[in-house]
Amino acid sequence: MTQSRFDIGLEKFAEIDGELGQATKENLDQISPDLSRMVIEMFGDVYKREGLPLRTRELIAISTLLAMGGCEEQLRMHTYAALSAGVTKEEIVEILIQDINYCGIARVLNAAKVIKDVLA
Repeated sequence: MTQSRFDIGLEKFAEIDGELGQATKENLDQISPDLSRMVIEMFGDVYKREGLPLRTRELIAISTLLAMGGCEEQLRMHTYAALSAGVTKEEIVEILIQDINYCGIARVLNAAKVIKDVLA
């Protein structure tokens, strides 16, 4: 039997984001079950792809969330996911250093605070 996009997304969400992913889903369910379903399906669509290994996807997610700013909870979740995927503390710190030139010191300092809490 073929899994639905939602089931695949839910499986990936649990695998990658664990309890934080479950909390995110519960929050979205309270706001809008349709929104929750769309986010979960999109997550599964992206994370089931074979073009990039999970650790690379998580490095990209950290850098992108840092650049966007205002995404502290998602940054926290993806930092945990990156560590679970085998990304090292040193690699995460290098993202902070790399992004100073491209995103600015304020964004890097805000991200560093979130990442410090995760690495503690």
